[in-house]
Amino acid sequence: MKRALLLLLCVFFAMNVFAENNKTKQIYYQIIVYHLKDDAQIQSTDQYLKNAYLPALHKAGVTKIGVFKPIANDTSADKKIYVLIPMKSIDQVDKLDEAIWNNASHETNGATYLNVPFNQPAFQRKETMLIKAFDGMPGYSIPNLTGSVAEKIYEFRSYEGSSEKLYRSKVDMFNAGQEIQLFERLQFNAIFYGSVLVGAKMPNLVYMTSFNNIAERDEKWKIFGADPVWKSISTMPKYLNTVSHADIILTHATEYSDF
Repeated sequence: MKRALLLLLCVFFAMNVFAENNKTKQIYYQIIVYHLKDDAQIQSTDQYLKNAYLPALHKAGVTKIGVFKPIANDTSADKKIYVLIPMKSIDQVDKLDEAIWNNASHETNGATYLNVPFNQPAFQRKETMLIKAFDGMPGYSIPNLTGSVAEKIYEFRSYEGSSEKLYRSKVDMFNAGQEIQLFERLQFNAIFYGSVLVGAKMPNLVYMTSFNNIAERDEKWKIFGADPVWKSISTMPKYLNTVSHADIILTHATEYSDF
């Protein structure tokens, strides 16, 4: 009897270890935001990203990198470029910068950008976010869009909470509250969802969805707002007032983006 019980406990333990080892691990993202003042800085940063930075990232083991420009860049004084870098682990995050700067081709191919005079900078400022993927979508997805590069819309959303507790409730709304499943059912072509671990706006979550064109994007959000599931979860007391500020940024991918 004791041997049978011991065997049963061993099997139970082994099954739990197997399940834990095979659980899909949440990946990490780094988002770099370049702040630029004019077309000259945009062109300089574009060339650097295309010819030096992305190739160095690929060589360092990052298979897909997204590069996006807000549609509002044409009229905005603070022009931006967003770089989305998915990484398998926090260890890869730690080693990435060293790997890039140990790559001789990076400095050679990026010489024009990297060696600008101190009083003629290639950008105004850079900001970086470190993000951990949500439980409900532990990895990223490459959308299968049919529009042209100029038509495709990549919508970046940033939700801030007025307290840590309210912020966590909004994250729970995506995961346990099944907001992610709602986006999936309505074919929002989500690329990622994640909690910002380090960034300028905290507490903060960010995510990105994608569409074939702006008309499809507008129509999808109308359908989302009218959906019975959304109406139900958005009125639950535990999910009320969980977003104190939202930034909605519509972008196009660059022609050299992997997304």
